[in-house]
Amino acid sequence: MSYYSTSSASDYTCDSCPPSGSGTSGSIVYPASMNNPHMMSQVSFPGSFSYRPYVSALQVDKEQLLHTLRTHKVNTLTELRRIEKVFSTIDVREYCQPMTAAWNHYVSSNSLLSELRGLTASYPFSNECLDDAKWRVMDDPQSQLSWNYCWLVLNKIRKDNLIPSHAHTTAMKPQMWGGRVPDAQSVAQLTAVLTQEWTRAVDQMLRHWSIPPIITAQY
Repeated sequence: MSYYSTSSASDYTCDSCPPSGSGTSGSIVYPASMNNPHMMSQVSFPGSFSYRPYVSALQVDKEQLLHTLRTHKVNTLTELRRIEKVFSTIDVREYCQPMTAAWNHYVSSNSLLSELRGLTASYPFSNECLDDAKWRVMDDPQSQLSWNYCWLVLNKIRKDNLIPSHAHTTAMKPQMWGGRVPDAQSVAQLTAVLTQEWTRAVDQMLRHWSIPPIITAQY
């Protein structure tokens, strides 16, 4: 079953996102004082009052990041990945849905294509290759294991080895040769160049994830 409710990337919903109250959560790494449940839950001071400075600051920061995601104030891989890292140390239930929507927007707004082409200025990355990967992601039931549409698409390009065939198709186009039909040797040479440059770009973007963004015991 497709993990999209429609063919539109903006309608993608992550079936793997655990419902609230499921108990699935990650781990928070804070200074030693934060790892003490008594110190984290309540800090006492002389007098009759107490407060929770770390928890309050964390909550404020989370709300700011959620607002940033929902309003699409950031829409680059580096910034979205930075926010994803922050939320992955807190609780998957709280960030799964907003991160899903943010990554959907990143891909559907052509920001992924723009960044790929920024890395392949000499030979712009193939839009057809990217679209091919999107359709394959939609048809793959395993895609439901991740909330990250961007990673799914990039990983599909690599896993299914989509670049060589699309590089060959692009190299055969007359517009790549000033309107003339290229010979077989020229096509083979350009195919090799395109494959190398496009593969380097995809690999560079995938290096943003040391751990696949899928629902496992690590998230």
